[in-house]
Amino acid sequence: MYKGQKIAVVIPALNEQHAIGIVVESLLLLQAEQQQVIDCVMVCDNGSTDYTAKVAIDAGAQVVRQTTPGYGIACLTAIAHLPPCDIVLFVDGDDSCWAEQAIPLLTGVVNGDDLAIGSRTLGIIEPGALTTPQRFGNWLAARLIKLFWQYQVSDLGPFRAIRYSSLQKLNMRDLTFGWTVEMQIKAIIGQMQINEYAVDSKIRIGQSKISGTLVGSVKAGIGILSMIAKLRFSQEKISQRSSC
Repeated sequence: MYKGQKIAVVIPALNEQHAIGIVVESLLLLQAEQQQVIDCVMVCDNGSTDYTAKVAIDAGAQVVRQTTPGYGIACLTAIAHLPPCDIVLFVDGDDSCWAEQAIPLLTGVVNGDDLAIGSRTLGIIEPGALTTPQRFGNWLAARLIKLFWQYQVSDLGPFRAIRYSSLQKLNMRDLTFGWTVEMQIKAIIGQMQINEYAVDSKIRIGQSKISGTLVGSVKAGIGILSMIAKLRFSQEKISQRSSC
């Protein structure tokens, strides 16, 4: 619990046996005011063929399984199994971020944010931590969001915290790589309070399933751009109906 708020963590994971234990343990060790910050860590094993699930359980996480591949569906599956909570923290299972930097994100939500984004662009990026496709994808998505919604963002980073009630209002739908940008844009459209906080990036453990391969990078890019286009088109249709 953090400042009277119950905190649940969602971690989508695919073949992260070498990193997931480190991530879970570091989160569960977080303390503030001599109290454990994280109440629950929910890992969604997204069809792993290694010991990801066992390592996560041994480290103290609860684990649910989703065999259909996809970042979004893994997050949705984990959310569906969460115990009652006030804030949901999303973290990748690859040990690419620092657990203690969740505190500013959680503080942001406690102080009024609906959505607190951990921006890697604003933080220190360890050489090699972000690939060229990741950097370009973030830059392009940010420009499109600025163009279509007149809202400045610096990163689509997966390290983020959101008020549970706000998350429910967003009615998240994407099952694959458009999940993070869907959350940000829907929050913008809904005029929610959003703030970015600097987080540092380190080289992940193991190879990324998205940015670590050409196919993964292409699929992620298509998913992100498709979601931006879909949300823009949907908003335009609603505006046209309203003006009739």
